[in-house]
Amino acid sequence: MRISEIFFSLQGETSRSGLPTVFVRLTGCPLRCAYCDTDYAFYGGKRLSISDILAEVASYGARYVTVTGGEPLAQKECLLLLTLLCDAGYSVSLETSGALDISEVDDRVSKILDIKTPGSGEVARNFWPNLQHLTSHDEVKFVLCDEADYQWALEVMHERQLSLICPVLFSPVYGKLDPAMLAAWVLRDRVMVRVQIQLHKLLWGEGAGR
Repeated sequence: MRISEIFFSLQGETSRSGLPTVFVRLTGCPLRCAYCDTDYAFYGGKRLSISDILAEVASYGARYVTVTGGEPLAQKECLLLLTLLCDAGYSVSLETSGALDISEVDDRVSKILDIKTPGSGEVARNFWPNLQHLTSHDEVKFVLCDEADYQWALEVMHERQLSLICPVLFSPVYGKLDPAMLAAWVLRDRVMVRVQIQLHKLLWGEGAGR
């Protein structure tokens, strides 16, 4: 597999925010979101066998592992890696763009499905059949650029009844949408979502390995 980086940090997003986690970032992504903060993972990286990846993950002695990208599912070996991480006893989450089929992801994996908004520039890439494969231990995430994205996300939530499927996360684009403004909209409209701020960026700013 081609790996951009493997590192140990605090989970910055989702319901696991703040938990010490090993991140396995795979190289490559078919999308080009306007706000992407990991474009360094589009290319390059190093070739590692799955056994080498498992050994490096084990070296940190952590319970939680997140497989991310790029778009991790763009590499077909990702499915096997996820299963082997679960077999090894880790609590595993997968961060995926929602553009690729998740139906074959191991049921033990917590899938964090990013629904692309109009502001991302990739809204047409959403693969809506993925919603059929989400369960209550998965999460849906909307990364919001502005109020138009927020209103669009509300419409999708209600039309697709997402809150009946799994927790829904609203996240402001770092440096573009004021988190306090997003919080005000959610409270004004009494929307039952989790507003999240990227903890790792508050602690360390932007950059690889965090």
